[in-house]
Amino acid sequence: MIQAKEFCWPVRVYYEDTDSGGVVYYANYLKFMERARTEFLRSLGFEQDLLQQELGILFAVRSANIQYKKPARFNDELTVVTTISSLRKASIQFRQSVYLQAQYSAGSTAGLLADAEINIACLNAEKFTPQSIPPSIIQIINKEFHRGS
Repeated sequence: MIQAKEFCWPVRVYYEDTDSGGVVYYANYLKFMERARTEFLRSLGFEQDLLQQELGILFAVRSANIQYKKPARFNDELTVVTTISSLRKASIQFRQSVYLQAQYSAGSTAGLLADAEINIACLNAEKFTPQSIPPSIIQIINKEFHRGS
C-alpha cells in the first residue's frame, strides 16, 4: 500500500442533500467524494475538461465500495479525506472517508460517517476504452502526493 498524504475537502450539507428526515441521502456521499476527487486533481493542476480536450482522456468510476457508519444531517460541515491506495498503469484506487468536520483528526475515526474504496479508470475519451494514464500525470501524482510506495 502506498503511504500518501491526505487531501481534505470541506463540504456543507444542504437541504437538497437530505431526505424527508433531514438525513443525508446515501447516494449523496458519492457526490461529495466525486467533488473531492475533482478538487484533488485540480490541486495538482489538472482540470478534467482540459484532460479530455488536450489529452483525449477522462477518468470514470469503475467500482465503488462504501460503508456507512453514522448519518450526516442538514447543515453539518463535513470533511472528505482522499488518499491514493494504489496507482496503476490505467487506474487509480482512492480511499475516501467522510467525517464531521468538527470531529476530524488525522488518524482518528472520531466523527467518521462513511468510508469508501473508489476505483477510477483512465479511458480514451472517444472510444471509452481503457487507456494508460499519461506519464506526466503519474509523475506529478508521485511527486506531489505520494511519500513512497
